[in-house]
Formats: sequence, structure tokens, C-alpha cells
Amino acid sequence: MRQFEGFQKAIQRITYLVCAVGMFLAIPLMLITTGDVISRGFFNKPIPGTLELSEYILSIIILLGAAYTQQVKGHVGVDFLTKRFSEKTRGIVEIITTILCMFIITIMVWQGLIEGIHEKTVSDMLRVPQRPFRLLVAVGGLLLWLEFLVDLLNGVERIRRQ
Repeated sequence: MRQFEGFQKAIQRITYLVCAVGMFLAIPLMLITTGDVISRGFFNKPIPGTLELSEYILSIIILLGAAYTQQVKGHVGVDFLTKRFSEKTRGIVEIITTILCMFIITIMVWQGLIEGIHEKTVSDMLRVPQRPFRLLVAVGGLLLWLEFLVDLLNGVERIRRQ
């Protein structure tokens, strides 16, 4: 299990660093939104492109933060049924659920990559290329998939120890 610990630490570090980039982008998001509200309220003149920039920054924050949210187990979970199961059965259900999540994320990464490669459009007002944001779906999805892989390996190890 020593090799797995190194792999797990590397994935967690990469996920944290990528999430930190997304968290850092919350600052310009707040600034442009505040500036737009003040400009609209006091001068009756909104800042052009604020909506587009906000959409792009929010997509970056969400896509880069999903894997870290999985790492810290921050996603919503419902356990009213599984908490009645034995520890081993709960572990098996967790493994099956993780595999299904990995399958769905695999499709998301695959389609994000295909869409990103073929994307040629730009935004309406600011003429920002769409390609990097479409490819970000694949990058964020890959990191989320790796976090699920870590969870799967941990779940299998827990079951083997019982």
C-alpha cells in the first residue's frame, strides 16, 4: 500500500493546487460584480462584458473545485438507507456507487475533450474563445475521476481488512 499512499498524496496535492487557482479567481469575480453594481446603481451605466466574465469565472471555479470537494467529502450524500447496513455491506455499496460515478465522469471527460477540441466559437460581446472553457470540463472531470479512483482504492482496502 506504500505506492498507493504516494499516488494518493500526489493526486490530493494537484487537486488542492488546481482548486486554489479557482478560489483565487473568486476575488476578481467579486470585484467586477461590485464594480458593475456600483456603476449601474450610481451612474446608470453597467460595465460591458461583466455578465460574460462572471459566467466564465464561475465555470472555472466550479470545474476546478469539484475534485477538491470530493476530496474533502463535501458533496451531498444521503445515507438514510445505507446507515442501517452492516459495515461490509455499506463498503460494497460505496464501491459500486464510486464505480458508477467514475463511469459517468469518464463520459463527461470524453465528451468534454471532444467538444473542446472541435470548439471554434467566441463569446458575443468580448469575443473570448470558448475552447479553453470546454476543455476545462475534461480537465476538471479528470481530476474528479482521479479523486474517485482514490476513494475506490481506499474502499477496496477497507473491505479487504474486514
